[in-house]
Amino acid sequence: MDSADITITVVYDNHEYDPRLRSDWGFSCLIDLQETTLLFDTGGDGDILLQNMTHLELDPLKVDHVFVSHIHGDHTGGLPGILGTGARPDVWIPSSFPAAFEQSLRPWTDVRQVAGPDSMLPGVYSTGELGREIIEHSLVLETSEGLVVVTGCAHPGIVRTLTRTKELRVGDLFLALGGFHLRDKSTTDLHRIFAELRSLGVQRVAPCHCTGDEAIAMFAEEWGDGFVRAGVGTVIGIAG
Repeated sequence: MDSADITITVVYDNHEYDPRLRSDWGFSCLIDLQETTLLFDTGGDGDILLQNMTHLELDPLKVDHVFVSHIHGDHTGGLPGILGTGARPDVWIPSSFPAAFEQSLRPWTDVRQVAGPDSMLPGVYSTGELGREIIEHSLVLETSEGLVVVTGCAHPGIVRTLTRTKELRVGDLFLALGGFHLRDKSTTDLHRIFAELRSLGVQRVAPCHCTGDEAIAMFAEEWGDGFVRAGVGTVIGIAG
């Protein structure tokens, strides 16, 4: 991942990485696609999000799109802070979101609902809504390295999310990044999940947020050189 046609920077997470930055429960990453900038989720606190972006010299006014994975406050709480800077990105939300959420954004910016798999931009897609109790969609990037999948919490299941990706898009699963929600899984469950991810051909993993410390340590051991340590301030460059 030496080339940086696409740059993904974790700007909000509860795992430390860059000592200049403040960690806090939640997740957000900024995806620089050269001609377009996309913010995936917004963390839980707008002040923390904006402070971290300032330290990283990332301008919120250059954010063209915000992708919101699911309704939980640790993924949506920073959105008012972004809009409060004067930024007017298109905001992409699951169509199952409460009407009041969309209505609160309409005076500020354009809101785009996503239900089924959808193309946001060339080479940028949503998996479409997944799950029942907690509905979530994930982001898919087509790159020359393969498919990159960014998840907020993967509440519907990381295996299901990546299986859906393989069903929708042609290409190898190069990288899965974000919260995998495996904190309560047993060691036996984790080994089963790892085997399923291997069978899907997942080459690299960058688990953070709600994945769980034990699960992250096991990912590091299992994936070896394919493991990417992810925390607030991690920067990943990918050939477009």
